[in-house]
Amino acid sequence: MATKIRLQRGGRKGYAVYRIVIADVRAPRDGKFTEKIGTYNPNTNPATVDLNFDRALYWVETGAQPTDTVRNILKGEGVYLMKHLRGGVKKGAFDEAAAQKKFDAWKADKQKGLDAVRDAEAKAKKDAAAKELEAEKKVNEEIAKKVADKKAAAAAAEAPVEEAPAEEATEAPAAE
Repeated sequence: MATKIRLQRGGRKGYAVYRIVIADVRAPRDGKFTEKIGTYNPNTNPATVDLNFDRALYWVETGAQPTDTVRNILKGEGVYLMKHLRGGVKKGAFDEAAAQKKFDAWKADKQKGLDAVRDAEAKAKKDAAAKELEAEKKVNEEIAKKVADKKAAAAAAEAPVEEAPAEEATEAPAAE
């Protein structure tokens, strides 16, 4: 039986979430499958992958053919690197401990890169929020200034106008 490692779609319209499954080549996309080995959520940044590493490695070594997207996911998780390292162990190029050490170093470097992406995104979000707050403060100050000007104009219009005391004409008494 020819097997494939492929994605099985789930989730709602416009928000796809996938299961990574082992299925017969002839089975429909969302149909019968042999084993579920993980999930893939492309809606997050970076995409979230939850993978049963040992089972994925077993199926790749057994000869199951992944689709292009699943191959990229498996490479990103290090399944193909571990397959390569195990091949080196079988040939006697190095021992199992050296292979595990190389894999752990690769995984740590990969995790550091993902953390950097998450930190950069969080910082960008924080900076955008700060800029938006500053812009909102500026708009509020302008509105407050306009309101104060209107109140001052209204107060000036309502204030009683003080008239200067009128000089009364004093006529000289007529000479008699």
